[in-house]
Amino acid sequence: MNWDWFSYFALVAVLCWIAGAWSAFKGSRLRACACTVLGLVVFGTFISLLWHSLERPPLRTMGETRLWYSFFLPFAGLITYIRWKYKWILGFGTLPSVVFICVNILKPEIHNKALMPALQSPWFAPHVIIYMFAYAMLGASAVMAIYLLWVRKNRCDEKEMALCDNLVYVGLSFMTLGMLTGALWAKEAWGHYWAWDPKETWAAVTWFSYLTYIHMRIGLQQKRRLSLSVLLISFVFLQMCWWGINYLPSAQGSSIHTYNMN
Repeated sequence: MNWDWFSYFALVAVLCWIAGAWSAFKGSRLRACACTVLGLVVFGTFISLLWHSLERPPLRTMGETRLWYSFFLPFAGLITYIRWKYKWILGFGTLPSVVFICVNILKPEIHNKALMPALQSPWFAPHVIIYMFAYAMLGASAVMAIYLLWVRKNRCDEKEMALCDNLVYVGLSFMTLGMLTGALWAKEAWGHYWAWDPKETWAAVTWFSYLTYIHMRIGLQQKRRLSLSVLLISFVFLQMCWWGINYLPSAQGSSIHTYNMN
């Protein structure tokens, strides 16, 4: 299995996710779940086959991490749909996933077997996969925040805010676990748990920002729009932590976390 097959697997998966989103909108919960799961199986199969072909986890380059994000976004949408029954969430989860898939198709990267010694740690795969799942859950919370701020506006109720809260709780929990596994990996690979590398600094900023949202929701429950604004700012920080640092002058040539684009 090589990258040339990606478009075919992605097309089938996206069609399944679109069918699932449409079924959810029409009120057919069983069909919506079945189509979404089928799409996840197809996309997950490609990731598994690529992993086998590369003889390493497909997590080294930015394009490879987009693979996982494209997978986890519909997965997060499915969890949200099953738990809270928002019929539009599958569509909102599919849309950004399709965007990332298109980026990978239009801008393919070199996917070879090379893996630097530091990335051969057993902590590498769980650390990045945990982070990608956390990013997907927090991405779903950002979608919900946009919906509440600009569609529902002042009509959002506490139940809808609770959905944002629960997504953040799960996302931040996995982000915390990702930071802990990353610290253990860093200790093994470089001899220290934390070094205030640009990536680590932005990870800390992102973590504290989401923690601020949680505290605002507990202590300032009536300030819903302000809390949602903080949630969106946190998502901007998350993007900076994920890929924005690749373009920071301070990270060029010095950061051990910038993704290898070649």
